[in-house]
Amino acid sequence: MAKDEQFRIAVGVDGSRLSELALAWAITEGRLRRATVRVLTAWQYPLVVAGMEGVLNDSNVEAAARHTQALVLGKVPHEGVDVTAEVVHGSGSAVLIDASKQADIVVIGSRGHGGFGGLLLGSVSTQVVHHAGCSVMVVRDRRH
Repeated sequence: MAKDEQFRIAVGVDGSRLSELALAWAITEGRLRRATVRVLTAWQYPLVVAGMEGVLNDSNVEAAARHTQALVLGKVPHEGVDVTAEVVHGSGSAVLIDASKQADIVVIGSRGHGGFGGLLLGSVSTQVVHHAGCSVMVVRDRRH
């Protein structure tokens, strides 16, 4: 980051409790650094779509992602912080890795809405940690 540039934070939000904690961390850091905070929610079709042609409407999946993002943003006070919110088509890991190219730090929860709750890191956080083009902050649940 050049001295005349504003610090840039990208944060992944999927509606999980840990993504809410990640957003809260990103907002706090954004306030401290007078940074921009880019809130990203990824969406994609479910893995099983065979036989669902004409039934599956991508606008429903995208609308659900927008609703989820708005709910989480509504829970985390962010007044006084330059926040942008985007809903992007793609996998969570791909969206965040791509965002890391224009960020100084990516913030993610250690686990989101995956099916393996006992893992220390979820598949998205693991991919982002290994492939991001900037620093990554993984927010964990203090209760565990």
